[in-house]
Amino acid sequence: MITLYGVFRSRASRPIWLFYELDLPFTHVPVIQSYRLPQASAPDAPLNTTSAAFLAVNPQGQIPAYVEGDLTLTESLSITNHIARTRGGALGPQTPAEAALIDQWTLLAVTAVESPALEILNVTGAGGDKTPEGQATIAICAEKLRRPLKRLEAHLVQRSHLVGDRFTVADLNLAECLRYAQGHPTLLGDFPAVKAWLEKCQSRPAFQKMWAARMAEPA
Repeated sequence: MITLYGVFRSRASRPIWLFYELDLPFTHVPVIQSYRLPQASAPDAPLNTTSAAFLAVNPQGQIPAYVEGDLTLTESLSITNHIARTRGGALGPQTPAEAALIDQWTLLAVTAVESPALEILNVTGAGGDKTPEGQATIAICAEKLRRPLKRLEAHLVQRSHLVGDRFTVADLNLAECLRYAQGHPTLLGDFPAVKAWLEKCQSRPAFQKMWAARMAEPA
């Protein structure tokens, strides 16, 4: 049996989306980020990333964490890629070349997209930072994203998906990292194929199910 530790409002959304795509049963243990708790909260109530019980699972104190028998994984995209390789069917690699391409797009998501996209989310979220400093940060991060987005645009102009002209874990991984930048008012509009691809990924029933659960969870 698979156990996943984490809340929907975290990178646990990535493996949860994939579980829903595959209709794969799992035990969900909600573990909230400790920084989201009121200062007056008891150390272990509710179960959080500094709770002793969770640190026994992941001493790094980060979510998500995935446990399956003797295997424990603590990086969200290693979790999704493992699930796709072992249980993913068409969502996983069908050949060694597809496995390499899935790794390539996953690494691009982590190294070139996630950090500047997340910074855009941090500045634009919760009412937005209208200060000159905040707007400068957005502009810098958007510029960092233009190079990988230009590459992605050229790829998606000719193809429906990242690998094998079908939805795979590569699309899920990259879409979840790029989602952070959707609060930028104009960036994705400059890359119409990317924008259409992202919207197509997010229109999938499994994403919608995950997103509804995420939005129902307290912020």
